[in-house]
Amino acid sequence: MRLSINETARHAGTTSRTLRHYDHIGLLAPSHVGANGYRYYDEAALVRLQRILLLRELGLGLGSIAEVIDRESDAPTALRSHLTWLRRENDRIARQIASVEGTITSLERGESVMAENMFDGFDHTQYKEEVEQRWGASAYERSDSWWRSMSDAERAEWQKRVTDLSRDWADAAERSVDPASDEARALARRHAEWLGGVPGTPGSEQGRPTDEYLLGLGEMYVADPRFAANYGGQPGAEFVRDALRAYVEGGRDE
Repeated sequence: MRLSINETARHAGTTSRTLRHYDHIGLLAPSHVGANGYRYYDEAALVRLQRILLLRELGLGLGSIAEVIDRESDAPTALRSHLTWLRRENDRIARQIASVEGTITSLERGESVMAENMFDGFDHTQYKEEVEQRWGASAYERSDSWWRSMSDAERAEWQKRVTDLSRDWADAAERSVDPASDEARALARRHAEWLGGVPGTPGSEQGRPTDEYLLGLGEMYVADPRFAANYGGQPGAEFVRDALRAYVEGGRDE
């Protein structure tokens, strides 16, 4: 099997421009380039492209994706890990769909909605045990109560703030910004301000997370790939950790 660049882009739901960029940065080279300059992709290249797109869905930057693929050279094994994640996501989304469909049906029939069914799949409690083990049950209870008290608009605004912060961290890491630079310090300050606004965070009573909490959180980002994925993968998580440490050790300025 050999597909042209346009056929490959169409099947993958991407663009030929993106595939040329992947080739330019050494992430995905075409299997063959014709005398006319046309790029073609064989089965091995398509498998690699599938892995690239899956890792992008996990939030990894292109540099991190290259490292992961080169490190996990056995494609079937790596794809099994991706498949496990996709199945979990599929189950969660299917539960959300069923939950929303049930709410619509109840509303259209004039029936009372069932709170215990409305939020299946919308699970913000997935890290409950970890939070309680690290920072105590009261920390989880306070943050959980705070989250439940928010309106949908407030939750959406908070989630956008988190998404923007994660994106900016990953972008700075990909540009190899110095963790001790002013730019990294500004990101660390935003991170601390965000955490300080969450009830239950150690130090949140003063609107300022403790130094120990910030340093411990940075180490957790590096140790746990679920969190590292939010910052572009392992290198991004290490950048966040180092920037938070530089921020704390250099004297915080809130």
